[in-house]
Amino acid sequence: MFKGFKDFIMRGNVIDLAVAVVIGTAFTAIVTAFTDGLIKPLINAMGGSEAGQGLGFRVLEDNESTFMDIGGVLNAAINFLLVAAVVYFVIVLPVQKLKARRKRGEEPGPAAPTDTELLAEIRDLLREQRGKS
Repeated sequence: MFKGFKDFIMRGNVIDLAVAVVIGTAFTAIVTAFTDGLIKPLINAMGGSEAGQGLGFRVLEDNESTFMDIGGVLNAAINFLLVAAVVYFVIVLPVQKLKARRKRGEEPGPAAPTDTELLAEIRDLLREQRGKS
């Protein structure tokens, strides 16, 4: 059971896809913090509504809009770097080492079915199709 799961995970680019999803999610947090901390307050400063409180600097003395929420952007950037480091050291690096060991022949790759097994499978499928017709 675990061998089949291991073969499934190692097949194709499943690991690369998982890494892309996690990194994409973390990067979304950076983009969201950037827009919430810089773009939104800039628009609010021009429009006159409040952007909220945060670390940063003010555009105008009489307007309470924060121009850039430095704390939010830094928080998102640190979050991104931490997630990327964990993904790299916990997922990517071990998989790369496993692939290198398989190349050297230290660990066998997923077992391919033999010709006899494939022919038996085809025979069984043909029997099933004839029985249903």
